[in-house]
Amino acid sequence: MRVRPASRGTNAVLHGWLRETLAAVVAALPAGAAAGDPAATRALWEAWQQGLTVRFTTLPERLPPLRVLLVWDNLAGHKTPEMVLWLCRHGIMPLYTPLGGSWLNMAESIQRILKRRALDGQQPRSSAEIGAWFEQTAGNWNRQPTPFVWNGKRRQRRRRRAGDGHPVGGSAALTYRVLPRHGRAHQKYRNTCQLTH
Repeated sequence: MRVRPASRGTNAVLHGWLRETLAAVVAALPAGAAAGDPAATRALWEAWQQGLTVRFTTLPERLPPLRVLLVWDNLAGHKTPEMVLWLCRHGIMPLYTPLGGSWLNMAESIQRILKRRALDGQQPRSSAEIGAWFEQTAGNWNRQPTPFVWNGKRRQRRRRRAGDGHPVGGSAALTYRVLPRHGRAHQKYRNTCQLTH
């Protein structure tokens, strides 16, 4: 989980942070196959667009090897030509969640969990303090992340017994570990967070 506090959420702020973060993600990936056959590279990019209701009208002429699939909200700001072309140049294919389908995006679940863990029972005195709590909570998450499993309708039909997982943050995801919220486990987590301030 990557978090950076900001006082404003404009596209200029968000896209600047996204470019920096995504460039670091791509740089940390194992070296992929060298760009070989341009036709094969283009075919791979186009294959990921098959079946999408909204496709790129035009892919750039020269495409790098596809390195990352980026799933994010279907917002107008995420589709600006400048941002989409930057993603393509870096081997990142954006895939947008359907309108009205934010429950598909498990990032929504993570945001709810992060907010609850960072702010429940706290009395912030400034926006900077809230930002610091979110960064600290994200750091704690990264040290011991909660693995998510898709829990959509198809999986629910196939599962063998009811209650074989714990729902996560209102999305179609579940985890096999109980998320601490109340009682001693939650208090222990909160104390750990407060001790590391």
